[in-house]
Amino acid sequence: MLYNFLLNFVEYFSFLNVFKYITFRTGLSVFTSLFIVLVIGSPFIKYFSTRKILNPIRSDGPSDHIIKKIGTPTMGGVIILFGLLAAVILWGDLKNIYLIFCIYIALTFGVLGAYDDYIKIKFNNSSGISSKLKLLIQIILSIIGISALTYFSDYSEISNLYFPFFKNLIINLGWFFIPFGVFVIVGSSNAVNLTDGLDGLATVPVILVAACFAFISYVTGNIVFSDYLQIPYIEGTGEISIFCGAVIGSCLGFLWFNAPPAKIFMGDTGSLSLGGSLGAVGIITKHEIVLAITGGLFVLEAVSVMVQVISYKMTGKRVFKMAPIHHHFEKKGWPESTVVIRFWIISIILAMIGLATLKLR
Repeated sequence: MLYNFLLNFVEYFSFLNVFKYITFRTGLSVFTSLFIVLVIGSPFIKYFSTRKILNPIRSDGPSDHIIKKIGTPTMGGVIILFGLLAAVILWGDLKNIYLIFCIYIALTFGVLGAYDDYIKIKFNNSSGISSKLKLLIQIILSIIGISALTYFSDYSEISNLYFPFFKNLIINLGWFFIPFGVFVIVGSSNAVNLTDGLDGLATVPVILVAACFAFISYVTGNIVFSDYLQIPYIEGTGEISIFCGAVIGSCLGFLWFNAPPAKIFMGDTGSLSLGGSLGAVGIITKHEIVLAITGGLFVLEAVSVMVQVISYKMTGKRVFKMAPIHHHFEKKGWPESTVVIRFWIISIILAMIGLATLKLR
């Protein structure tokens, strides 16, 4: 909004040309979202605590969680979304279809997550709305968004699937692109949601993935860099860097309050929204497989749950002491801080591998 407004005065004030640079506006997006979250964080936490907007703890979880985490406010995703959307609206080009798509996914999945958190708080349980209903709503929201993206996008090869490490391995998904896109967004959203179980565990990996895709979206939208790296050039995707910058800034600000011991949890409001947003960015930049690599920790968490469920239904036995897998290591006696930091290290390694795929072709 502010970006579009300032462009009207470029011919009168030449210094305003700096706002045409995506890198400059991405930096502004990072610091704006960070500043907003830091400013509103404490008042929000105080308000949520007063109104008893508290996080229900799983009764079957690690025993020390009941002691340490009970009484901690939740729905911190509201703070994240507020900073994220404010920064994007200020510094992003709101005429860009890709940016609008990311805003749509972040906002709608955030609203769904907020409703799920509300049900948990109202009935004081950790289940929320039924998983089938939540999944159905996610699928519907994704279908609407991807269908609109496909219709309005100027990129004629949006249905292509590109494989890292290979120059010419490309598959045109055709109409299957829509269900594939739904799978990416819904899968990413729920994977981040499953990872969000320990203080700061999901926040830092989200920052790392967003940072990788801030770079990827910039080079994908730059004809010179995309040609040099031999990746598809998609006009307009550079604007997604502003969105990724807002994710980074808002998550950094939230981490200030979410660092152990957490003063607030992001809840489904934040995890569903952030996860869905990362999936949307992966689809836009045509780096869906790279998203699975950089966000490998989220994939690991989701797979651990699926393995646990399948194993128990088929054999009556559990593979892990508890799923998602971060709880398995807690049950084995790892301190929470050890689990979190080691998982962060894994995320850093995976992020570097994901970025390496841009050149290793």
